[in-house]
Amino acid sequence: MNHWIIAPVVLPALLAPIIAYVMRHDIVLARWASTAGTVALAAIALGLAVLASDGATHVYYLGNWTAPFGIVLVLDQLSAIMVLLTSVLALIVLWHAMATGWDNRGRHFHALFQFQLMGVCGAFLTGDAFNLFVFFEVLLIASYGLMIHGGGKVRLKAGLQYVVMNLAGSTLFLFALGTLYAATGTLNLADLAEKVRLLPIEDAALLRVAAVLLLMVFAIKAALFPVQFWLPGTYANAPAPVAALFAIMTKVGAYAIIRFYTLVFGPDVVATQGLAGSWLVPGAIITLAVGAFGVLAARRLMPMLSFAVVGSMGTLMLAVAAFTPEAIATAIYYLVHSTFAAAALFLLADLVVSRRRDDALHHQPPVVQNGMFAALFFVTAIAMTGMPPLSGFLGKLLVLDAVQGMSWMTAAWSAILIGSLITIVGFARGGSVLFWKATSLVVAEDGSSDMVTPKAQEAAPATVLQFAPVALSLVLLGFLAALAGPLMGYFDSAAAQLFDVEHYVSAVLGGNGEVLK
Repeated sequence: MNHWIIAPVVLPALLAPIIAYVMRHDIVLARWASTAGTVALAAIALGLAVLASDGATHVYYLGNWTAPFGIVLVLDQLSAIMVLLTSVLALIVLWHAMATGWDNRGRHFHALFQFQLMGVCGAFLTGDAFNLFVFFEVLLIASYGLMIHGGGKVRLKAGLQYVVMNLAGSTLFLFALGTLYAATGTLNLADLAEKVRLLPIEDAALLRVAAVLLLMVFAIKAALFPVQFWLPGTYANAPAPVAALFAIMTKVGAYAIIRFYTLVFGPDVVATQGLAGSWLVPGAIITLAVGAFGVLAARRLMPMLSFAVVGSMGTLMLAVAAFTPEAIATAIYYLVHSTFAAAALFLLADLVVSRRRDDALHHQPPVVQNGMFAALFFVTAIAMTGMPPLSGFLGKLLVLDAVQGMSWMTAAWSAILIGSLITIVGFARGGSVLFWKATSLVVAEDGSSDMVTPKAQEAAPATVLQFAPVALSLVLLGFLAALAGPLMGYFDSAAAQLFDVEHYVSAVLGGNGEVLK
């Protein structure tokens, strides 16, 4: 066994309590420990991505108990991509939190941050449905702590809504797992993939119920219609670095849908054939529309960005809903793009809002470094809305191409193109109010008022260290566009591996299961 596979889970799991109990009163020491751990996680993730590039499925048996009786972690190309994406995003967010002082507004930011990384990495690596539930709960606990970091009544209220929604999802998840176990007698993903395909169609009623319940659970995590309403309130009121880190949270739901509905309830499973796609297509189209109109109607900057994330999930899930290797490869590309684009927007918004009275989209005096912020906002808006030349444009073109030939192609194309146009208009309106129409209203002693030449509000200019995380995110988006060919080659290989169920089952079960034919 390759013990590096478990390192992305063990490293933050060991580091978090050390930071919480030993370093909570020493912010400098906590920063050093958290940075060292996150850098090490990124290095390990890069090594795992190289390891997975051979196309093999690598399995780690905890306690050397073989599957399906023991707990397993499984590394393939998709899980390696997701762990690497998480670690790079974590480095960017951690840099911003330290440079702006966000991490010093509460004692346990770095401990919760590491627990969050443990949950996310564990969710991507686990080969067992019940342990996916366990890692989801780790995510919920850590993310709630990060959500209310820094305090405040509004943040606490949004955090409560977030917890209630996710607890409802967790309850549904337990129901789904119980139903799935009743139908198959196992929760190991490889064993499920084998037994589901051997289950007679007349005995598959419970299996279909479990498949629908799981889809509902993952839709909550991915913020798909009609359960998308929790995301704008949560992301808009969370600390900006936390909202940027949460960019990976919706992707956990998308990852789970991809994993379960290619491996366990794949297109070749007669009992659940077409089930996921028939639900995902209308849900994704409406989600995209909700996100686009939400951006256009937003009266505050942070909700506008939150609705942009909702819209991007709609686009992503349209690619997933096709459930072909080409479409899944496209979905992976767009998933990586939308994660960095959302993170760049939230981090930039934090720099802007901290230099304004609030994040309301109405005329205020221009912020210090107004030109620099305007330029960065312009570039990040291009990335998020899918305009050339950045990776968002290529991603949407790939999605449009991936759904060609589907019966719902016209609806998908219309939703993506019209949604993109509305989102562009919404961002143009927001940017214009924030940066190009900034005015100040001066009230004279006699009570009269006159519009005067704008003057920058008094605030400390952003430093190079504070600008760097946003710039790094944009550089990564540029690399996604420039290296789209080689990256799509890797993503195509990852998608093909997903649909090779026989290879996955034989790698995980070995001699303990009948290899699918």
